[in-house]
Amino acid sequence: MSEDIHFDLSGPGPHYAPPRKVHYPESNGLPLAETRFQYDSLTYAAGALDVHFRDRPDVAVEGFRLLYYVEGDTRSRVAPDVFVVFGVPKRRRRFYLLWEEGKAPDFVLEVTSRSTRWIDRGFKRDLYARLGVTEYWLFDPTGDWLDPRLQGNRLSGDHYEPLPPSGIEGGERMFHSTVLGLDVYIDRGEIRFRDPTMGRKLLTLEETDRAWRDALALEDEMRKRAEAELALKEARARIAELEGKPPAESSPSPHRR
Repeated sequence: MSEDIHFDLSGPGPHYAPPRKVHYPESNGLPLAETRFQYDSLTYAAGALDVHFRDRPDVAVEGFRLLYYVEGDTRSRVAPDVFVVFGVPKRRRRFYLLWEEGKAPDFVLEVTSRSTRWIDRGFKRDLYARLGVTEYWLFDPTGDWLDPRLQGNRLSGDHYEPLPPSGIEGGERMFHSTVLGLDVYIDRGEIRFRDPTMGRKLLTLEETDRAWRDALALEDEMRKRAEAELALKEARARIAELEGKPPAESSPSPHRR
């Protein structure tokens, strides 16, 4: 981190004064989303990607996090809706300081709307290109202004080039993010990610929770069934003992010679 040297002219000579500590706000004071449509898309993308990369200690998935890109200048900041950075430690962050982390995000998703379209297609697009963000994605959950509603862009030199569709999914155009290694598409009006190597979509937090509850319920049912079968086996063995007969399962087969 660079330091400034300040001279105190009131004394007999120059004196070194340590630089003042800069306070970087954690919030820009704006709501996370305008409507439930934007909020659902944001929470899905951030949650699903976080779960997908949970075993990668060198991948940071951030949502609703301020990114500062000029050291000491609290005004030089941007608030990507969701971004992913490869090659940085996975840890809890209050904000993302570009000069400390050492690299820009590799993937940025903006859930756009009619009121934010100018900044999403103008200032943010230009800024992300200057910072070196490899992929910049836009999704319009209400379909108010962006056509097509989902658009992926990849950095080429100092500007973005649109990503071509990689296929069709449910009648909608599907794209592939080489940065994430995931397919990106729209399913029943919502943005979704899919792992092509596993052939499965990334679940929402609600779907993940439901799947875990179902798995735990099935495990509990199987345990109870195993306990019941063991109890039945023991009961049969006890009855056979009382009757002076060998257990039923040890009786020779009528076809055995």
